[in-house]
Order: sequence, then C-alpha cells, then structure tokens
Amino acid sequence: MSEPITLSNLKPAPGAQKSRKRVGRGNGSGNGKTSGRGQKGQKSRSGSHNMRPGFEGGQMPLYMRTGKLRGPHMKKSMPMGPFRTQTEIANVGTIAEKFPAGTEVTPELLVQSGLLSRVRHPVKILGEGDIGHALTIHAHAFSASARTKIEAAGGTAVVIERSAPSDEQ
Repeated sequence: MSEPITLSNLKPAPGAQKSRKRVGRGNGSGNGKTSGRGQKGQKSRSGSHNMRPGFEGGQMPLYMRTGKLRGPHMKKSMPMGPFRTQTEIANVGTIAEKFPAGTEVTPELLVQSGLLSRVRHPVKILGEGDIGHALTIHAHAFSASARTKIEAAGGTAVVIERSAPSDEQ
C-alpha cells in the first residue's frame, strides 16, 4: 500500500511535465539560426507580431469581405441605435401550467414563479402551448394566437401601456 498524498509529497504524474523548447542553440538542436520563426516577415521580427484579431496582413479581412444585413429588424442583422428592441417572452402553455384558474398574472408574478428572469424590458405573451382555464394576464404585448387562446379559455388579455423612456438619469 502506498503512502497517502500530502502537500509534502505532491508531484505531477509521470510524463505530464515537458521540458521547454530551447531555441537558438545551434543547428543541431533543430531550432537554431532563426529559432523556429522561419525566414523574413512580420512574425520573424522581435516585438512586432502583435496583430489585432482578424488582421490579414493588409488584405481585406473576412469580416469586411462578407455581406452584411443592414437595419435592426432582422435576426441576422446588427441591432443598434434607437431601433434596438428587447422583450421578455412567456408562452401561454407554461403560464397555464404554473397558475390556477382565476389568477391575475402580472409580470412581477411571472418573475416570482421563475418564468421570467426580470421585468426590465417589456413582456410579450406568445401562443405556444394550450390553456384550459380562465386567467387574467397583464402584459405589454400579446401575439394574435396567444390572445385568441386566452379568450377562448374564458380569460382576458390586458395590455399594459408602456411609459415613454425618460431622459433623466
């Protein structure tokens, strides 16, 4: 039986430590003369090969060669500026599972139940899933299918009016 491992006898597993590459120690070492840096060029010079990510030596970089979708309204475009929108979403089916009939569901209640992470952004209810009992759901927006499912179950969809963003900070 081997002795227990303590801080005094800790050591790496056999073969885990590799000796460092000693460059510039003659041609017989395999890393002599240019020390594994090749011949000429930017990467062979000392101290000058710190290029930004995506730099291709002056050639037009890939991220500039490829096409871009302009405008903030498509999934593949870059949302920016005043048109950027962020929405918290919840589905009708998951709301119906969490809350009993007759409950007034508010965004704060959705956060408490764990369906939303926060109410910093407007809440939109989507129509995924089925609802079998009447609920009064308060949200900033409803999809058309969510609204019809809620009303078909005998509930109501109440739209919360959004307040205009304030410029004071």
